[in-house]
Amino acid sequence: MTDTLRPVENAVQDGAARVSDSPQKLKRSIGVVGGTLLTLSCVTPASTLFVVVPDLFGSLGTATALTIAIGSLLCIAVAFCYSELGTLIPSAGGEYAMVSTMAGRLAGWLVFVLSLLVVMIVPPVIAMGTADYLAPIVHLDPAMTGAGVMLLATLAGLLDLRANAWITGIFLVLEVIAAGVVALLGFAHGHRGLGSLTSMQVAGANGHTDTVTAMLIVSGLAIALFITQGFSTAVYLSEELENPRRNVARTVLATLAISTVIILVPVVAITLGASDIKELTGGDIGSMVTAWSNSAVGTFVSLCVALAIINAGIVMVIQNSRVLFASARDKAWPEPVNDVFSKLGRFGSPWVATLAVGVPGALLCFVNLDTLYGVTGVSVTGMYLLVAVAALLARRGSHKHTPAWRMPLWPAMPVLLIAVLGYILSQQETGYLLWTGGITAAATLYWVFYLRPRRETRWLVSIPEDARA
Repeated sequence: MTDTLRPVENAVQDGAARVSDSPQKLKRSIGVVGGTLLTLSCVTPASTLFVVVPDLFGSLGTATALTIAIGSLLCIAVAFCYSELGTLIPSAGGEYAMVSTMAGRLAGWLVFVLSLLVVMIVPPVIAMGTADYLAPIVHLDPAMTGAGVMLLATLAGLLDLRANAWITGIFLVLEVIAAGVVALLGFAHGHRGLGSLTSMQVAGANGHTDTVTAMLIVSGLAIALFITQGFSTAVYLSEELENPRRNVARTVLATLAISTVIILVPVVAITLGASDIKELTGGDIGSMVTAWSNSAVGTFVSLCVALAIINAGIVMVIQNSRVLFASARDKAWPEPVNDVFSKLGRFGSPWVATLAVGVPGALLCFVNLDTLYGVTGVSVTGMYLLVAVAALLARRGSHKHTPAWRMPLWPAMPVLLIAVLGYILSQQETGYLLWTGGITAAATLYWVFYLRPRRETRWLVSIPEDARA
């Protein structure tokens, strides 16, 4: 049995629930500007630049900018898929609502599990970088600081979405300024030419310069895809965006373009400005900024990055709570759990779902960082792969005539994306594949033994009635 679009008012209710009860809907309160600010904040370009990119410098050296550029090009095709599917199915369920409707309920359930992995892991990964950038003022434990940031973000996530759009917008300006300062300083203190961006050199363990292989770049693409992954937030916010048929695609594509520039330009500047390959591979961007300017500028940039990380935590908690809220509304869990996760608070936010993603996120700050990176990279790649499959099926039957934004070069775009993402997955480390595969297998068993036998009352993927108009 495959899903069809259905309004939430007509979704089948559990036998214990009253037929007259309808699932609560989120309020449409933000336009394309507010949505773009929130989505850009979820991409959190500056905190990604200062927290995630240094690890890529450590493994890819001068090939880091090239790898991110290739990943960004792939993300254009991914953004096209999200834009078309997101305007066809504007649901807070995001990927799982889109894939369930187009490719069937099991595929949608697996996408939900992969997206839940991503949305639970990414915030603590970013949050743990806060301590490094508060170091010019105070020395803190990374895990404890990350947990504190997650709890603070959880409290902010309980507020009204419009208020959060303004808060995150102010923080976003600060992080863009920090990225701009780094770019200017890097270009002003260039030690090598643009040709070094394709020289593919990294500092080896023996103190000599080693060559980065093409296969290493391919394996790094999973993290490169993760770097700009947050543009999908526009889809999660589609139930709260005014005129989603138009604004979802605008927000997705604009966010990808802006975030790519904010991340890639400073990466190029850092590559050119690092004094040697060893300094570049070390990835200590704060020390580079201080060396290029003075300690005051270094402290200013560090504080901006710390605020950007807090900003990212707030937006990610907002996004993630919407995913959990939508899964409860679509009856993914036993009825008592669905009732709890679908509750809305006085500010219109799903407050129980917000706590349910924020508190475990704080606990994940005490897990090994490399494991979190690896599982996230595999999960993002697998999720994009299934979204591409759904986009390939998006013009069948009634969906062919549904008013929506339509991607260019269909079906070549999703077909190419499926082939490339499949190859990238095959090149990931076995341990990370096993971790992600094991979680996916457990989710499949839950589907087989709980969801599928209750197909009439569970996993009833739907979209709001007013979004279909």
